[in-house]
Amino acid sequence: MLKGENIICFAKDWSEDPTSNNHVMRLLARDNKVLWINSLAMRTPSLASGKDLGKIANKLKSFMGGVTQVEPTLWVYTPIVLPFPYSRSAVWVNQFILKLTLRLLRLKLGMGRFQLWTFLPTSSVYVGKLGEDLSVYYCTDEFSKFSYLDSARIAEMEREMLEKVDLVFATAHSLLESKKRHNANAFLASHGVDYEHFRRALDEDVELPADVAEIKQPILGFFGLIHNWIDIELLAWLAEQRPEWCVVIIGQANISVSRLARLPNVRLLGRKPYEELPGYCKAFSVGLIPFVINDLTAHVNPIKLREYLSAGLPVVSTPLPEVRFYDHLCSVVDSREAFLSACDAAIREDAPEARIRRSKAMSRETWEQKVEEIGKHIMDVRGT
Repeated sequence: MLKGENIICFAKDWSEDPTSNNHVMRLLARDNKVLWINSLAMRTPSLASGKDLGKIANKLKSFMGGVTQVEPTLWVYTPIVLPFPYSRSAVWVNQFILKLTLRLLRLKLGMGRFQLWTFLPTSSVYVGKLGEDLSVYYCTDEFSKFSYLDSARIAEMEREMLEKVDLVFATAHSLLESKKRHNANAFLASHGVDYEHFRRALDEDVELPADVAEIKQPILGFFGLIHNWIDIELLAWLAEQRPEWCVVIIGQANISVSRLARLPNVRLLGRKPYEELPGYCKAFSVGLIPFVINDLTAHVNPIKLREYLSAGLPVVSTPLPEVRFYDHLCSVVDSREAFLSACDAAIREDAPEARIRRSKAMSRETWEQKVEEIGKHIMDVRGT
């Protein structure tokens, strides 16, 4: 792994549900100093949106709190920048603000020469402008396919990013194939898993959370952000076909879930702390990956697959290309009827020995192992 480095990264907001951003940087911070910069704008906010206004208020509050130490050598900071990622004048102002701000923060934290990492394609305008020694783009999605972003501009900014940075890491095989056309130093960085955390679902002393403890089995479970890439109709159809089952859905809903809320055997539990997820996995009979198949999800590598498997769960998924690499450990199906049949079979055939076997298969895919591989690529490219 990298040691003794200073790393500044542009990423999502630290306080959101943990993703690869959090896991990778938390591990790098064990041997390096890391300054995490909370989300720079991916789109222009709408002043008519209560959600966007709430985000602006939260960012102002976070900015007023200054730099926050969340780990011994990991700090989080929310800069005040103009939220207009496609405006040249706004970008020019933001470059000045960030260069000055980061210089002051580096002095305060004792960070000299530094690497610049980014998980956001819109930050391409800052690469090469902040004084970094090495730059890394860590690509987790085909951002140009998100329905709420400006597809053409995001694609243009990402191409610029790919041509600027020293290294590119892509979390799916399809992403790697498209990104390495623009950068020869592009490498696969498939997701890892917080194995010791999720394998706790197999421990006898882990208690079931109160809101699922009394639910009659079987329970089909899902956790994650509920957005337009989740097949709400599939989940509702499963619940209707098996009224004796319960479908438990954990996560923040950014789309309407009224179709599910009307069903008596569906439980919408909202967002839950990451620390409690093993207890919910212990209650689940099956872990669901009910993604819609489209141009966006064709490039998705769901972290929850490895989390479910680490917890020992049988998993049923729609046909995501990245999940097919694990079809020896889970069921990947192409239709509603096949999804239902796979759930039936998973419930019928599951056993404690099978859960232990699935969990152990993930012990070789920890975030620690993934970050070590990433560090080796960086040292090779840098020639150290």
